[in-house]
Amino acid sequence: LNVPQRLLRLCGASGFGLEIKDELVKLSNEAAQKEGVADRVKFIKADLFKTDISRATVLTMYLLPNTVNMLKEKLLTELKPGTKVLSHDYPLAGWVPEKYVQWDLEDKVQISGVTTTLIYLYMVPAKVQGSWRATVPASVGKAPLSLSLRQQVTRVSGTARLDGKDVALDDLKIHGEQISFALPSKKAIFTGTVKGDAITGEVEAGGVKAPWSAKLVK
Repeated sequence: LNVPQRLLRLCGASGFGLEIKDELVKLSNEAAQKEGVADRVKFIKADLFKTDISRATVLTMYLLPNTVNMLKEKLLTELKPGTKVLSHDYPLAGWVPEKYVQWDLEDKVQISGVTTTLIYLYMVPAKVQGSWRATVPASVGKAPLSLSLRQQVTRVSGTARLDGKDVALDDLKIHGEQISFALPSKKAIFTGTVKGDAITGEVEAGGVKAPWSAKLVK
């Protein structure tokens, strides 16, 4: 409990915690008072499945593996794209972590019988699956570009309809609201920001950078 609360004090952040057991809620709020951050952090007794978590910009959880994975849909539905999610010891099935850290911690022996500690860092992805109509500079094409994107949480693949042919997109990645991909046939590299049903960004082709945009069709 003390480490996150010290970080709150150092970074000037605020937060709230959810716990179902009365004694742990009491202990957590006492620790917040002791650390001098009680004015910025509050622990409450609540059902995490029924509590609105949409305000969070960083969410940390230390839950059993079945509970972690029961939360997957809630995280995707309620949290904004770009929100960081840290899971202690247990991964989110089907999500690709941005970072993974493992080390030994003696305090863990009392909890699990081993010293191994795992931290998975995820970032909530923007939803990009569907058909997009993109407006691109002349260096890429004279006509609008059609994009067809498929998404499995943090994994994205897709094709572009160009000159009457479907061309696979290379190195397609989604990091929160940021999307990037390459169109090899045009030697073009696209980067952009996803905001709902729109993407705006920059494309580099032939050493020239220019704006591009796209709208979700369906």
